[in-house]
Amino acid sequence: MASPIKMHYEAIFNYFNNRETNVCAESLNAKIKEFRAQFKGVRDVKFFLYRLTKLVA
Repeated sequence: MASPIKMHYEAIFNYFNNRETNVCAESLNAKIKEFRAQFKGVRDVKFFLYRLTKLVA
């Protein structure tokens, strides 16, 4: 248990000092994962990236 704390101690202290978290980044990652799951097998990469930018913009 000490190893993960040592690896992430800055983020842990940052939360308690400033009440800042990475919730926005995690939410964005979840949206992208869900979007990728829906469009699995898409061959037109430009269209995929276009739709992805519309989703997160």
